[in-house]
Amino acid sequence: MRRHLARAVLLPIVAIAVACQASPRPLCNGIDLAGWHADVPANDGGGAAPSFVVKDGILVSQGEPEGHLITDASYRDYRLTLEWRWPGAPGNCGVLVHSSVPRRLYDMFPQSIEVQLHEGNAGDFWCIGEDIAVPDMEARRGPRDRWGTDGDRARRIKNLTDGAEKPLGEWNTMVIECRGRGIRVLVNGTVVNDGADCTADHGQIAIQAEGAACEFRKLDLLPLQ
Repeated sequence: MRRHLARAVLLPIVAIAVACQASPRPLCNGIDLAGWHADVPANDGGGAAPSFVVKDGILVSQGEPEGHLITDASYRDYRLTLEWRWPGAPGNCGVLVHSSVPRRLYDMFPQSIEVQLHEGNAGDFWCIGEDIAVPDMEARRGPRDRWGTDGDRARRIKNLTDGAEKPLGEWNTMVIECRGRGIRVLVNGTVVNDGADCTADHGQIAIQAEGAACEFRKLDLLPLQ
């Protein structure tokens, strides 16, 4: 009897614990751009073709005019899982985390840490008004006296391997984990960057339009406990 009673008490507790676990939620609803806003300098006066659209459930960065699609909300301590591919000629695109001040760099790029999607360089960090530290910093960023977060300073921090991406046209998976002041990036299951002491620990998330069309079929955010 006591054994059965213990099980009866335990089961509801387990059920409550499972129910309280966070679940990932999509940042794009697959229908429209609700929850996002575009910041595209070329469209300040209106009339330009949209840089970002949703087609058949897929978020498409059309590459031109160049700019950013930015979440309305700000986030901290999360794991962002995205799936992307190049539908045509590969090129440049990126996911920006801890985004804040709009048009902080070159009157277009918001203050942030960019996680690069550029073909062949997925997982590079680019510092845009924010900074981050990685092991072997001089080998991956260049001479210390060139480091910086603005203009022509050494803002790029190379990833750990350029061999993690899949062949052109196939879907890739990237996981960006932002916890405290750390940012860890995996591409197709391989750790490609792992930074610490970031100068920001929260902000909006942004997708670039930077010359080449890029498709996203998943953008799921999981809050971290």
